[in-house]
Amino acid sequence: PHVRSPPFLSFSINLASALAARGRRTLLFDGDLGLANVDVLLGLTPRYTMAHVIAGERSIEEVIVETPAGFGIVPGSSGVARLASLNDAETLGVVRAFSGLGLGLDTLIVDTPAGIAPGVLQLAQAAQHVLLVVCDEPASLTDAYALIKVLSRNHGVLRFKVLANMVRCEGAGKTLFETLRRVTSRFLDVTVEYCGEIPEDPYLKRAIREQRPVVNAFPGSRSA
Repeated sequence: PHVRSPPFLSFSINLASALAARGRRTLLFDGDLGLANVDVLLGLTPRYTMAHVIAGERSIEEVIVETPAGFGIVPGSSGVARLASLNDAETLGVVRAFSGLGLGLDTLIVDTPAGIAPGVLQLAQAAQHVLLVVCDEPASLTDAYALIKVLSRNHGVLRFKVLANMVRCEGAGKTLFETLRRVTSRFLDVTVEYCGEIPEDPYLKRAIREQRPVVNAFPGSRSA
């Protein structure tokens, strides 16, 4: 099984923080409902989570936690097996609940786990932009290709953005992207767009240990 590592999940947190710093009303939804840990990486202890929303005990607005970085999070619930295997109707209900939010949001970021589980596919299909975060590992590229294939052939998603994470040298991200692009252009009728690379950075690891976004903790670092 694939579990989101802190550097990958940290990207969503830092993107949300950077958008909030530019004055955008931003909300981050931890879409890995059974193994959620956005709150852990930010040092937060939410009273309510999506488990309460799905159980009908709370609304999404009631579970939102505001972070010191200026954006809100909708926490999932870690260690609840039931939430890791929602059926199609339940996942669709989650999508509709977010669609009905009346918070005047500028940006909603949905961080999903790796793989092609039904919940991942429905959340990706509902998004305006699908951004794949990949690293220079065979499993990462294989997972990315599999997700592109299923979303394009079965769900009508034909445009994808790709970001390379944890690259070891400048330009390695573009090389990684070209590897993925060659395969997709050969076998799939999709458009993939390169969005850049984030280098390996000791300051990012330090920020994770301090439970802070690196763009706030070390704004002059390479990863920030």
